[in-house]
Amino acid sequence: MNLSDLVNLADKRVDDFHEMVKLGLHCKHGDFVPAVHYPPITKYPPIDQEEMFRGYTPPENGLMDVYYHIPFCPKRCIYCHYPSQYGASDCEKDRYIDAMSKEIDIYKAQLGMDKIKLRVALAGGGTPTDLTPKQLDRFLKMFTSKCDMSQLRQFNYDVDPWTLVGPDGHERLKIMRDYGVDRLTIGIQSLNEDIIRKMNRAHDKKTALESIKNTLAYGYQLDIEFIFGYPGQTLENWYEDLKEMVTLDSHEIQFYRLKVEAYGDQQGLIKKVEQIHPEDVPPVDDTMRMKQMAIDYLAEHGYHENLRRVFTKKKEHISLYAYNQCCMLFDQMSFGQTAFSSLRDRFVLNTQHFDEYYRKISEGKLPFNRGYVRDAEAQQRWCIILPLKNWTFRKNHFKSMTGVDVETTKFWPALQKLKRFGLVEDASPNTLRLTKLGSFFADEVVECFYDPRFIPFSREHYNEGPLNPYVVNDEMLEHERAMG
Repeated sequence: MNLSDLVNLADKRVDDFHEMVKLGLHCKHGDFVPAVHYPPITKYPPIDQEEMFRGYTPPENGLMDVYYHIPFCPKRCIYCHYPSQYGASDCEKDRYIDAMSKEIDIYKAQLGMDKIKLRVALAGGGTPTDLTPKQLDRFLKMFTSKCDMSQLRQFNYDVDPWTLVGPDGHERLKIMRDYGVDRLTIGIQSLNEDIIRKMNRAHDKKTALESIKNTLAYGYQLDIEFIFGYPGQTLENWYEDLKEMVTLDSHEIQFYRLKVEAYGDQQGLIKKVEQIHPEDVPPVDDTMRMKQMAIDYLAEHGYHENLRRVFTKKKEHISLYAYNQCCMLFDQMSFGQTAFSSLRDRFVLNTQHFDEYYRKISEGKLPFNRGYVRDAEAQQRWCIILPLKNWTFRKNHFKSMTGVDVETTKFWPALQKLKRFGLVEDASPNTLRLTKLGSFFADEVVECFYDPRFIPFSREHYNEGPLNPYVVNDEMLEHERAMG
């Protein structure tokens, strides 16, 4: 399809957007907050190690998904909402590796583990490959020595293009393969040189393309990521990105709408950029068009949405880490500054402060500082929000995680209401899923199941329509009272 065809198709989604605003589903100002966790991580109260683990036991099979966080970058990307150290010394990075090694040992002792039985592993950041090859080798040797790798299904690394080129880049690629890493997600973000500069990325287009070529040459499964709705982006230059990204032989393509409000521990500079140069910000209608253009163009070239915002030609090429966390709700433990652990009915965040991270570990404590142990109602909300948003809601899975049938809860009438508005549909007698319309507004649809304390925007930012998340929660409360 050419640009004109894509825009004509996308205009229907713009109409849908305005209808969703009218109905109260989407906030009036057009912004959004991604439904990545529940409750949102910015809402967690303080918690300590004793409170966090009270009443918790590991899964019967002992298997864990593991995330580790390397918070170092050469420079600060304008859109990033997470604190990192920029241009840190090798000495500082060595100190961090040593601290994480001790953190893993403390965590294992807390759970009574000799080794962590890995199901899936993911390294993120920051830039987890912003280590010298020697440091990367030392880190992976340490990490894998503390893990039972016999049942490992996938080992992911989120990386930046500049770390995969030149002699050091080739050495990093070889080292990761030697330790079992089999999947790389490269943060390309844009193929437009001007947009890359506006993002303050540490690479240019040539480096991005070279990193892709090198990754495929070493036999990795490849995922590439892009951002849309960024200042300076237009329908025309987004279309040029789409045309090129489908030619790069990536197994998976992800694209994210620019997030302006902080959803992590540091407000991104993007908010200030948008305030200073509002004329560069794409209109909300165009942002909606960009999203639908990507969906349609990727589908034309064989890439289909096999996990929310994740487009692959084959379903087996999705991130198992993401699928396990958001659809299966498996237990997942994490290490490093700002890292989060999700353990059955609770969620905990490590400190965002480097000094506190080092101090707690030196005292033999886990570096937790915020968390949330879900009560029965919050657990039910969590068991609806993440699976429904990301792929499929299964009634039997809900019961196994909560102990109740979803049809007997106050959330069932809300699910039926969303069906009547064409946002949710039955996939089978046991499963519900978002329709194409619901998938486009996935973050907003699942906001209907947020406790009012955690809805991203206050009530006045939504029209008082039937799909206003506060209205839906009022109806849930009435239904609960009627049930006695």
